[in-house]
Amino acid sequence: MADESFANTGLSSSYAFLLMIVNERPGIQPKEISIQMLLTPSTVTRLIEKLEFKGYLERKPAGRNTEVFPKKRSLELNEALKESWRNLFKKYSEILGEEQGVQLTSDIYGAIQMLE
Repeated sequence: MADESFANTGLSSSYAFLLMIVNERPGIQPKEISIQMLLTPSTVTRLIEKLEFKGYLERKPAGRNTEVFPKKRSLELNEALKESWRNLFKKYSEILGEEQGVQLTSDIYGAIQMLE
């Protein structure tokens, strides 16, 4: 369902979610992305590398860490990413009901906040 919602961006849902995170928090570290996406750090690194190769992101060293920044191409796609997210919410809310859709979104957000 998520991949269908993000198809108009030309990206899978995983790539799209990662871009939304970086667009919202330029300079975020890959470890923080892995926590928010509930993915292993190695998986996040692989996703970042592919998005960097495609011209959406860039990594910059920051001491012993690496920070991830959006490039112009990513920022230009941001509104389409947000619209796709809204469409995904509509789709699963139609199935679950609006109240359950809101609750699911809230639960996922709450879980991410507790993991940070």
